Amino acid sequence: MRIGLLGGSFNPAHRGHRRMSLAALEALGLDEVWWLVSPGNPLKPATGMAPYASRIASARAMARRSRIRVSDFEARIGTRYTVDTVTALGRGMTSSG
Repeated sequence: MRIGLLGGSFNPAHRGHRRMSLAALEALGLDEVWWLVSPGNPLKPATGMAPYASRIASARAMARRSRIRVSDFEARIGTRYTVDTVTALGRGMTSSG
């Protein structure tokens, strides 16, 4: 399965996120795009950031009826940096087969 990753604050998720993801699906021959909603971008100030639950909800609403999957993976494993998230995803993929 070919999966594209798009990480971000999604504060809120919007049509640009969706259009970019749908274009990537087609251009790269992906099966899915996973939106990794960051619990907190270490490079952005927390002021003005919507609550995490609201950002997840906006992402799910924007991804509806598509091959975009919204994930809380970073919040569950406690990562904030892409390198840590990709490393953790890689470990999970190799350990499961």
